Amino acid sequence: MAETLDTRVRGRGLRAGLGRDAVTVYALVAVVVIASLTVPYFAGTATVNFLLIDAIPVLAIAMPMALIIVTGEIDLSVASIAGLSAATTGVLVAKTDLPLPAILLIVIVIGLACGAVNGVLVTVIGLPSLAVTIGTLALVRGLALVVIGDEAVAEFPLDVTTFVTSTIGGTGIPTMMIFAAILVAVFGVILHFTPFGRGLYALGSSLEAARFVGIRTGRSKFWLYLASGAVSAAVGVFWVLRYSSAQSDSVQGLELTVVAAVLLGGVSIFGGSGGIVGVVAGVLLIRTVNYSLQLAGLSDTVLTIVTGSLLVLSVIAPSFAARARAARDLRRARRGRALI
Repeated sequence: MAETLDTRVRGRGLRAGLGRDAVTVYALVAVVVIASLTVPYFAGTATVNFLLIDAIPVLAIAMPMALIIVTGEIDLSVASIAGLSAATTGVLVAKTDLPLPAILLIVIVIGLACGAVNGVLVTVIGLPSLAVTIGTLALVRGLALVVIGDEAVAEFPLDVTTFVTSTIGGTGIPTMMIFAAILVAVFGVILHFTPFGRGLYALGSSLEAARFVGIRTGRSKFWLYLASGAVSAAVGVFWVLRYSSAQSDSVQGLELTVVAAVLLGGVSIFGGSGGIVGVVAGVLLIRTVNYSLQLAGLSDTVLTIVTGSLLVLSVIAPSFAARARAARDLRRARRGRALI
């Protein structure tokens, strides 16, 4: 019995070490080592600072996005919601005397409203999330243009912007990474250690089976879209304070990087599988690749191509891996029949 238990434990450890999230972690370590040895100025506290502070918006939005994709849905409106939040923050700072906490509360309510619209259209009306969020992507971006117009707001409280861009001692780690780490921990606990999170996996694997065992599928998805809207709105505020600039096209195109990071981190586009550790590694992998290429002097066009290529790879790689496993199992079954 002890030998059987030990064999099972080793088997589980081997599967965990060869899982998609683990492979992403290995790839991240390999890229960091290679970049440190080959890219000038990559190894240093400045790299830690710029790489991590650029990763914060992607990392934050990737948390609710990961849970949404686990259920088999998607939210492509996240960058537009962040852009509307950024535009609203700029206008409120420029034209009112509201304190920053009040402005933050207002924009998060706006994000919740945007998430609620997505949630109602997907869960109540039953429209496909891809079509819904492509539509709200354009709609919300248009609202950002209505809110701020062609103006750009560039004057924000110096003490706040200094805090947002500050680091922890001499480590180069941005202070805001503390809040990002808390967010990661919260979503990690929700997904991996609560009945709600386990229900999301069931929901993504089989909607009918999830309903059969009593999971409130519509309500679960609705809460996730609310969380996505709120986090995206908070990211919009961070974006404005980090760059000291608010305009209608702020945060444009970030949804591509978020989706690529989530899928690269091992979350299946078809739902039902994935984990937070892999998603964090996926975010850091994409940022590390992009930052090292920037230091090497490559253009933004090349960086976009790289991000798109990683997205395509993260979608097709699991399919090839599944086919390879199926072919391997078939060969083993044939050999077993031949020995009988």
